[in-house]
Amino acid sequence: MIVKTFGSAIQGVNAITITIEVNVSSQGNRLFIVGLPDNAVKESERRIESTIQSLGLHMPRTRTVVNMAPADIRKVGAAYDLPIAIGIIAASGNMAATSCAQYLMMGELSLDGTVLPVKGALPMAIQALKDGFKGFILPKQNAREAAMVKQLDVYGISHISEVLRFFEQPDSLPPVKTDEDDFYTAQAIFDVDFSDVKGQHQIKRALEIAAAGGHNAILIGPPGAGKTMLAKRLPTILPPLTLQEALETTKIHSVAGKLPEHSSLIAKRPFRSPHHTISDAALVGGGGIPQPGEISLAHNGVLFLDELPEFKRKVLEVMRQPVEERKVTISRARTAIDFPASFMLLASMNPCPCGYFNHPEKDCTCAPGQVQKYLNKVSGPLLDRIDLHVEVTPVLFSDLSVPQATEKSTCIRDRVMAARAIQARRFAGHEGIYCNAQMHSQLLGTVCVVSDSCREQLRHAMQKLKLSARAYDRILKVSRTIADLDGSESVEPPHMAEAIQFRNLDREGWGN
Repeated sequence: MIVKTFGSAIQGVNAITITIEVNVSSQGNRLFIVGLPDNAVKESERRIESTIQSLGLHMPRTRTVVNMAPADIRKVGAAYDLPIAIGIIAASGNMAATSCAQYLMMGELSLDGTVLPVKGALPMAIQALKDGFKGFILPKQNAREAAMVKQLDVYGISHISEVLRFFEQPDSLPPVKTDEDDFYTAQAIFDVDFSDVKGQHQIKRALEIAAAGGHNAILIGPPGAGKTMLAKRLPTILPPLTLQEALETTKIHSVAGKLPEHSSLIAKRPFRSPHHTISDAALVGGGGIPQPGEISLAHNGVLFLDELPEFKRKVLEVMRQPVEERKVTISRARTAIDFPASFMLLASMNPCPCGYFNHPEKDCTCAPGQVQKYLNKVSGPLLDRIDLHVEVTPVLFSDLSVPQATEKSTCIRDRVMAARAIQARRFAGHEGIYCNAQMHSQLLGTVCVVSDSCREQLRHAMQKLKLSARAYDRILKVSRTIADLDGSESVEPPHMAEAIQFRNLDREGWGN
């Protein structure tokens, strides 16, 4: 007797439906699993046999063939245990097989039949809805995540016996429901706030501009000046995630197995801060079975690289293309997978090995040439892709000691959202462009039309600082963002001047 059940395979951040055909015949005495399974799938025979015995049933002692189609896609992991086990039970006549094909099923089985959580529940649920399945049966720990797909009935289970009972009595297992109000409530809750930061008004202004236009930024300053403290507060002033952005972000974290247990959606923009010993594969993604890296986990959020020169140069260089294209392509002999990587890059660094180059009070103890050597650890092409170079100076004692009312993140966030609303209207007819930092050169020529006085300002800066064509584009984009924050229809000389002064690493005096 042949029975069909259905599972799902993850490729990149999307899912592909897998048809699992089980044939229990009257001849032979072995179980064969075919269809390009990996070792974890092949080992499922022992787990399934123990599970079936725990139900008081018997594993078929005749020839059993399990075919997993399409056969050219490698089936990875133990999450296929549940659909294979249900297929074997139905094919051996221990349950009705009529309902099996109407539901997608995924779950790893323990020896006593307990169903363990899986990765990638959200993309699986999305694909199940597209393929017209009546429902999705999966571990209870993943149910809230999958239930965000509203038009699909999702059933969370903790033991395989619940599945058998459900097929006999559909009312025995109610579908899981989620409340979107929890998602919107969580967006406004942060552990940190910009009001915690004393002084550093210029740096707060720079991060406000970066948030308003989606610009990359680097903070350069001595140790203890507050670079990391300011960076960690950047997500508090970014616009809240839309429901579509939250779904995209949650898919990536689900595939990578980084989603918190019993969670439904990621409500806040990601803030990823990898250690400087990270490898290039861990940063951009990869592996034998390609997995998303840190830049994809930061999709729709912030990637913070603290102590930038301490990262291996090879690791930093592999980021150059994803920063521009906002995606990363992982190519293997059999496949090529695209992972989204639309993130804000925020970096921090000391100006020299001792940390006190250009310090207003302390002397730099570095030998001649050491400062330039230290800065050269970060390549020019990568710095060119960073819009805002921000010099962080030490906080004055008066700012630290005197209690002052400082602006809260919510106030800054309101201005950022107002500027983003202007950009949303501006780019309404341009697919994939949502903020000024994402403008391409052709669009830049129509959006950032400047006056003769602004053009002269920019020409003088280009000649004096010897800026590249890419830096020219960056300055125009930043000036447009400053004008948006100011509510101005056109870019005025003060906007251009402020944008130019955020090219600190290009000016004379840095390491020369």
